[in-house]
Amino acid sequence: MHIQKFINYLLLEKNYSPQTVLAYQKDIEAFQLFLTQEFNDSEVSKANYAQIRTWIVHLVDRSISNRTINRKISSLNSYYKFLLKTESITTNPLAKYKALKVSKKIQIPFSKTEVNSVLERIDTDSFEGLRNKLIVELFYSTGIRRIELVQLQLQDIDLSQGHIKVLGKRNKERIIPLLPSVIDTVKMYLSERLKLESILDPNVLFLTKKGAKVYEMLIYRIITGYFERVSSKVKKSPHILRHSFATHLLNNGADLNAVKELLGHSSLAATQVYTHNS
Repeated sequence: MHIQKFINYLLLEKNYSPQTVLAYQKDIEAFQLFLTQEFNDSEVSKANYAQIRTWIVHLVDRSISNRTINRKISSLNSYYKFLLKTESITTNPLAKYKALKVSKKIQIPFSKTEVNSVLERIDTDSFEGLRNKLIVELFYSTGIRRIELVQLQLQDIDLSQGHIKVLGKRNKERIIPLLPSVIDTVKMYLSERLKLESILDPNVLFLTKKGAKVYEMLIYRIITGYFERVSSKVKKSPHILRHSFATHLLNNGADLNAVKELLGHSSLAATQVYTHNS
């Protein structure tokens, strides 16, 4: 009962995205299952720190990374704070908990040469090729997240004003300008999109050749597939293109606050990560 109220609170009051809320729910339910198996008790709201500590040890023994464990405990902590707020509990068992140490990894962005090499290699004679070129160009020229790209609607593209409207985390909207070359690619893609035999979701910008909405794993495969041909970097995900966008802007003298707004970060601390690459 408490967990469902917490989920509704995140969705309706905090305006968290469904994906984020699902992550919170899975973390809490994982602890709930652990309590049932180890202590024959599924009441997360009544758990004490000793039980939570046992779960942490269990996760460490399973070789779960400290970063993932911290995320799970953070979800649990948010739940307990909600229970305190609603006066369902009187003390938070995680009030004095300190997160596990996590080594900071600097993500290496793609070079301009690597990005240009990919764009030159994409065959734009087909619908999929033209779509994929636009996907790469949008990631690199706007810095949007993968889920934000997947959720783009036709109405979010304003070619007359030369910008796109992006719905980010916590349903926060931001306007990002488009380069003239990207606008040209958008126009060509939209022309080819009209030629599809069937369109299952007419409002969605990016579609498969069968007319269905693209999905996150497809986008991931598209980016890694192209960049593994031109780059020897360990990580070649869409997120690295976001890193590349921010890093290259900063390298060219862009203001940190301006980059923060373009990326949709809520604080400068998140944006300052990119200064390590700059």
